[in-house]
Amino acid sequence: MKKRNTVFALGIGVVTFLAVNSQPWGKIPATLGIVSAVLLPIAALVSFLLAKRRFGSVRWAFCSLGYSALLAFLASAVLSVVFATVNAVRFLWDDPIAWLIGCAVCIVLEAVLFWFGIICIYCTSLQLGIGLRVLGIAVGMIPLVNLAVLIVMLRKVGNELAFEGEKCALDRKRRLEKVCATRYPVLLVHGVFFRDSRYFNYWGRIPAELERNGATVYYGNHQSARSVADSGRELAERIREIVRESGCEKLHIIAHSKGGLDCRWALANEGIAPMVASLTTVNTPHRGCEFADYLLQKAPEALRQKVAAAYRAALIRMGDTDPDFLAAVGDLTASRCKELNADMPMPEGVVCCSVGSVLKQAGHGQFPLNFSYLLVKHFDGANDGLVGETSFAWGTRYTVIKTRDGRGVSHADVIDLTRRNVEGFDVREFYVGLLSEFKKDGM
Repeated sequence: MKKRNTVFALGIGVVTFLAVNSQPWGKIPATLGIVSAVLLPIAALVSFLLAKRRFGSVRWAFCSLGYSALLAFLASAVLSVVFATVNAVRFLWDDPIAWLIGCAVCIVLEAVLFWFGIICIYCTSLQLGIGLRVLGIAVGMIPLVNLAVLIVMLRKVGNELAFEGEKCALDRKRRLEKVCATRYPVLLVHGVFFRDSRYFNYWGRIPAELERNGATVYYGNHQSARSVADSGRELAERIREIVRESGCEKLHIIAHSKGGLDCRWALANEGIAPMVASLTTVNTPHRGCEFADYLLQKAPEALRQKVAAAYRAALIRMGDTDPDFLAAVGDLTASRCKELNADMPMPEGVVCCSVGSVLKQAGHGQFPLNFSYLLVKHFDGANDGLVGETSFAWGTRYTVIKTRDGRGVSHADVIDLTRRNVEGFDVREFYVGLLSEFKKDGM
């Protein structure tokens, strides 16, 4: 499919070349240029409609159209430069005005094609990242360097479109199977310093993928920074609310980071274990973080209070009513988790699973995990950029996520917070697999 798209785009590039170079000095018949100019919008519309059918999404249809436009730009621009150079040798001295006008028309039309394509991929691609977008803007006026960066962008977007196309084809193939239609709905619980938002989903592309495959998804909607006990009480009320309003009897819970500790507290101390079929914790610090102990011990009281006040102000703007930064961080220390574990025994009648992942190099984690990785490694050993590997295992089933290339998966990658396609780890398919196993077990 990717090769077919490339061939199509290059064909459009040739048509574009004929359309923009239909000048008297170029000896390209005007009629051929007119026909080519008419074909361009038709080809663009056909390309958009085919992409819309393939992806089932306007977003990816525009991304595909932008990708094709930029490939067409590269092809037509190269042909146009060669063509203009040949004509300069032949016609510059005979009719320089016509040659200059022809070049100006060509540049304007090629610029329109380029900017259309670049705007499309800038607005729709998830894999370009902020860094590559900024680099593209920074080198935009540097000849050859800008083309090199554009080629890198096209390679990323092309791979992204191929990957998304395969995902859409897989979902269409198993649409009737509803592999995630478990007996009980799923509750997704976020970690510390985040809130569930309708504008930015903490879980990235995962919820939509689960719903496409038959799952019913709810969110914790609890505050971003409270103690484990306080957050556990909030979640217990949320679980009662969901069960009462939906009549579902029980829930599957998937909780990330501190959210796993919050859920364990709710199960052990708030009487909602009969309403929970399973709890899967993802990169949760069940035994805490040694580096958190160190930071809290070394930081002066004045500094801790200043940081806590700044976070409190920011978290209130996010929607929290009574955030407590120090209580939330304090419950993540190794010393405090040792105390909490004594108060949070394994709940009876609940399937308890855990998931963990590690990074191999600091550079593979996005900010701030690329900075914290080395600090955590010093105190906690192998880690995901925030939590040590030795802290993940809990319950009767522990899954370690690994990648074939040894890159690893970060604390953010594992719940698709970064929206990055990690080589060797399909994050969306991983969660589809979790729910499909529960469905096979009749849950």
